[in-house]
Amino acid sequence: MIAGRAGTRRRRAGLMALGAVAALTLGLAAPPAASASGSRGDDRLTVMTRNLYLGSSLTPALTATDTPSFLGAVARIYGTALFTSFPTRAGVIADEVAADRPDLVGLQEVSRWVTSGPGVPPTIDFLTELQSALAARGLHYTVASVAENANIGPVPLVTPCGSTVVGACLVTLQDRDVILVNADRKGLTWSGARSGRYVAQQSFQPPVPGAAPVSFSRGWTTLEGRLHGVRFHFANTHLETEDFPAVQEAQAAEFLAGPALGRGADIATGDFNSAADGSTTTSYAQLTKRFRDAWRVNRGAPGLTCCQNETLTNPVSQLRSRIDLVLARSGAKAVSAKVVGATPFQAAPPFWASDHAGVVAVLDLDD
Repeated sequence: MIAGRAGTRRRRAGLMALGAVAALTLGLAAPPAASASGSRGDDRLTVMTRNLYLGSSLTPALTATDTPSFLGAVARIYGTALFTSFPTRAGVIADEVAADRPDLVGLQEVSRWVTSGPGVPPTIDFLTELQSALAARGLHYTVASVAENANIGPVPLVTPCGSTVVGACLVTLQDRDVILVNADRKGLTWSGARSGRYVAQQSFQPPVPGAAPVSFSRGWTTLEGRLHGVRFHFANTHLETEDFPAVQEAQAAEFLAGPALGRGADIATGDFNSAADGSTTTSYAQLTKRFRDAWRVNRGAPGLTCCQNETLTNPVSQLRSRIDLVLARSGAKAVSAKVVGATPFQAAPPFWASDHAGVVAVLDLDD
């Protein structure tokens, strides 16, 4: 998520007792999928979708009404991103990858917080952090395709800053979608990486005199692959939130009209921001007219993936909807699918690796 989900996902009422964690999370995932290293065949492709979470909700900035409240909101957003500590969370996500060794990983909200000025923390690049964590575990994942999406800033950062002069410190948020390819998978080759942005985009007007509108630019990444000679097309995206349904649904139509389709079996991953139960937007219905949802192999298991609170401080999961998907068509068929990241990883905040859970699916490819 990038734009606000105020009142729908971010502000859940109350927390249950910590002792209920096991009972609540037991039903979130279906029975474990086949391990990517153990029971899959040579012709089976394992894919993962994972929203890394930018580290904060942007709602405070979207609802600010004047310059002081906007600057205060920026400071709060950045402070929350520091608190939710992606360098810590990156190791947990790397452990998830290590457990299943997916052949391809579709990532969303691969953020880069760029800072400048006296006394500010250093720039944090989520892709660099995750790649370092993967390498530390002996994993070799190639960055195959990157979509440079929204670039919000630079905007004044009033705290933390070693100066009282507004504008002495600045912060910029860069959003990206990324495809990683497992360099150690025998028989897996890829080429033709592409990325782009949608025509339909949502924007907002900061309440600052002279400020230009800011676009929540969203995009997609693709590549062409072969597994032991069997051709497939892999796409990854992050659609607009359900708060802006017309924009999201237009993006879904654009995705289906171009980036989602290629030569050979078609596979798509992403945070589609459209509840699979149809309760929010029509995008899920659009997508599943052309693709089969890999989660359907689990015959009604909930598979919830969204969302924990913005500070990742809820000890009991608040996952309530299924919006993170692996989709397949034209010769790709799901064998198994499971949710990852739906249990706390430590006993103190941040409890969660992301505000989302991820999905790992094993797919048969027809030759």
